[in-house]
Amino acid sequence: MRRRSPAPGPDPRPSGPDPRLEDPADPRQEGPADLRLVPPALAAWGAAALALDAPPRVVIGAVVVCVVVAGALLVVWTAWGCGGGRARAGSAQAQGQGGGGRAQAGRADIGGGHDRPRRGGRFTWGRVSVAAVLLCAAASATSAGLHGADLHRGPVPALAERYAEVTAEVEVTSDPRRTRPRVTGDRTAPPSIVLNAEVVRVREADGTTSVTRTPVLVIVREERTDTREAGETRQPRESSGKGPGRGPWRPEDARGPDGAVGRGGPVGAGGSPEDVGPEGTDVRPRGSPWLDLLPSTRLRARGSLAGPWSDSERIAAVLRVPEGQAPQVIGAPSATQRFAGELRAGLREATDGLPADARALLPGLVIGDTSRVPPDLDQAFRATDLTHLLAVSGGNLVIILALLIGPPGTAHRAERRGLAPRLGIPLRTTALLGGGLTLGFVIVCRPEPSVLRAAACGLIVLLAIGTGRRRSLLPALAAAVLVLVLYDPWLSRSYGFLLSVLATGALLTLAPRWSAAMRRRGVPGRLAEALAAAAAAQAVCAPVVAVLAARVSLVAVPCNLLAEFAVAPATVLGFAALALAPVAMPVAKVLAWSASWPVGWIASIARTGAALPGNGVDWPGSWSGALLLAIVTGALVLACRRLARHLWLSVGCVLLLLLVVVQPPPLTRVIVGWPPQGWRLVMCDVGQGDATVLAAGGGAGVVVDAGPDPVLVDRCLRSLGITRVPLVLLTHFHADHVAGLPGVLRGRSVGAIQTTGFQEPQGQAEFVRGQAAARGIPLTRAVAGERRRAGPLEWQVLWPPPGPGARPEGPNDASVTLLARVAGLTLLLLGDLEPPAQRALLRTSAGAALPRVDVLKVAHHGSAYQDPLLLRRAAPRLALVSCGEDNPYGHPSPRTVAALRAGGAQVLRTDTSGAIAVTGGRTGARAESPGRGSGAGGDEATELEVTTRR
Repeated sequence: MRRRSPAPGPDPRPSGPDPRLEDPADPRQEGPADLRLVPPALAAWGAAALALDAPPRVVIGAVVVCVVVAGALLVVWTAWGCGGGRARAGSAQAQGQGGGGRAQAGRADIGGGHDRPRRGGRFTWGRVSVAAVLLCAAASATSAGLHGADLHRGPVPALAERYAEVTAEVEVTSDPRRTRPRVTGDRTAPPSIVLNAEVVRVREADGTTSVTRTPVLVIVREERTDTREAGETRQPRESSGKGPGRGPWRPEDARGPDGAVGRGGPVGAGGSPEDVGPEGTDVRPRGSPWLDLLPSTRLRARGSLAGPWSDSERIAAVLRVPEGQAPQVIGAPSATQRFAGELRAGLREATDGLPADARALLPGLVIGDTSRVPPDLDQAFRATDLTHLLAVSGGNLVIILALLIGPPGTAHRAERRGLAPRLGIPLRTTALLGGGLTLGFVIVCRPEPSVLRAAACGLIVLLAIGTGRRRSLLPALAAAVLVLVLYDPWLSRSYGFLLSVLATGALLTLAPRWSAAMRRRGVPGRLAEALAAAAAAQAVCAPVVAVLAARVSLVAVPCNLLAEFAVAPATVLGFAALALAPVAMPVAKVLAWSASWPVGWIASIARTGAALPGNGVDWPGSWSGALLLAIVTGALVLACRRLARHLWLSVGCVLLLLLVVVQPPPLTRVIVGWPPQGWRLVMCDVGQGDATVLAAGGGAGVVVDAGPDPVLVDRCLRSLGITRVPLVLLTHFHADHVAGLPGVLRGRSVGAIQTTGFQEPQGQAEFVRGQAAARGIPLTRAVAGERRRAGPLEWQVLWPPPGPGARPEGPNDASVTLLARVAGLTLLLLGDLEPPAQRALLRTSAGAALPRVDVLKVAHHGSAYQDPLLLRRAAPRLALVSCGEDNPYGHPSPRTVAALRAGGAQVLRTDTSGAIAVTGGRTGARAESPGRGSGAGGDEATELEVTTRR
């Protein structure tokens, strides 16, 4: 019986082309995602992570069980699944013409299509899936077991347990890099050079020689030029002070982009603040011949072996090479590595002469070379979650491939875009060229795990460009994970690999749907795609980042969104400079100069976002904290879906978030009481260091010391609304007082920088001179007897004395000491004066006339070495101590705190109270010259109030 067709009528659908047909990226058009490869990939990932350090017997047993069970399932499937399917197909065919549809259904089921058998077929397919998962897990566990066994094979692990002195022949497997600069007490840690290598031959002290292949981490202590004069001897330092100049080397100093010890690209900046000028510009040549080594170079080195750290992976031991020993090369690098080294060196040369930030960032953005990135810029990228731009990632390769082939979804069309169709290159040839570009990318950026991961992700996008199908990307991503984990099981424990996979998966699944939802609400297409990509990647990666940093960035999405528009031009121009540098350096320099503009924009975004007072919130750095953040993120996503229906409510929420992040001082003063109205002095919370601000009226403040961290001091000054600094006074040149100077100078009008006359440590003194010269800020020296004024603030320099005099025992005893007065309050700032200098100060005329003070900045972070007579003479009402939480020096000393309290002082410390603001004074009081008048101990008492902020 034939059905009658419905009568023709008006088409209820809107006329014109369907917008979904015009957009192949629309997720609703592509159908359900193909997830069949996801379980095997996850099984391989988990099996590798568990088997790397599992006992061999356990690994072998697990592999045997997986193979046996998988074999049994496949045998059952072959005997029953396929046979049953054929029997059902034959039975259906015997039913005659009326059963044709059922026979077709049976054949579709046998073919493995999406239509499942109604009875036994689903169980049959389940058997195949489980078998595939078990086989992938077995293969991954086998590979991981072999890689894990490499760490215990051969004589090297046993020699490391004895800290044996050996002569080793090693083959370099990574680029050498300097350790990340860090402040250890009063000095920066001496730079070391670290590189990954494999020991191929080792000779013990007794002459025993063994052939092996064991991965190690080589640490070379760089030679440092002694800046002391001839015949000068170093004075002994107090044991409870800030420690020796040579701080211990920590494993986190050698962490690469993956978070694993000893892997990845160059770490941090090129040395320490002694090695960098303004905003990270180098002030000395590349230096050590160790830094010129290329991967695949074979060399001989003498040193001592030590065991790896508890959280170290991939290495069986650490080979420490003594200071001053040059590498003895016994085998040249391969031709491929020499060519890659020439390209990398050419890019570095092309960036010479660029502005500091562009010079540092462009090699990192193009090839992952972060050797020039200064510590403050590195911290800014971490605070804004922009570090993925400095690590080699698939995004770099995607941009180059898109330039060649065009954006995803258009390569399969007749009107496809990109350079290839304009040059008349067929699609298949274009795909081969894309593969060649990927191979060149791996060669130039080194075939390390992070680069291989980037290449795999780039090939996934190349597949999308060639097919125009997003639906095929998830199976490709799963296949890439499976292959990479089988090739290098250590990736299964890499946070960088996890973040890369999560971000790529979010871009393939969440971002298209969120982008389509925003376009339906009227958001322009390009803006919707960029915003959806940034939000999706941040949503899935934030829990893992919280585990690593114990902090959640509130500016990550806007900062990534603003930086995204500059990444593509910077990357394209950078790769062009890389390619042309060996043959046409002038052209490469022009291209690098053009790339410096978008790169400078990215650096500005990172610095601005990191300096915002509310750029992030602290979060539990554990997996339970990650789970909590995932729940909160899911709730926020659901809330945003509802808020999107109410325009004004959405705008209100955005403005509220903006206020939380920016925290303008007038508003925060009303809400949280910070900064307090009429503050006179603020001791910033900068960790183990000093940074104090004296109010000079009208958004101005005199800054005494800059602390060890540019980001922290900049954030403190922003919270106070300081835009003008009449004077930056650096009491002495220890790193915990001067390393944060770039943060003070950034974005503010600075009148002058004043320092002590004792120019040691020389490296940090040169660092300060470079910062001042780069910005054209006058640099002067403070001497006792000097009196100055800035607005309502007056101060007098009490120490150091003018003239040659006796040479101080160290930089601490040359600290500039101030006696300041503002609104009737008397403030005494002692810098880091030690007891000998404190007693000498009391013997001067100014010290003899020293009045009782309202506020005392306790010397040397409250160490045990204080002169009791000076504490009794000052008799402060309030004693402030700047020190870091859980610092290894025991600051402040309980003895010093007890002495201050016994004298009637209230003691506050930044490690427990956070930033400390002092308010009060005499209302309408006439400003008296420092050192004169009654002070705090006169007949007229002054009000004194304290506000703290964690």
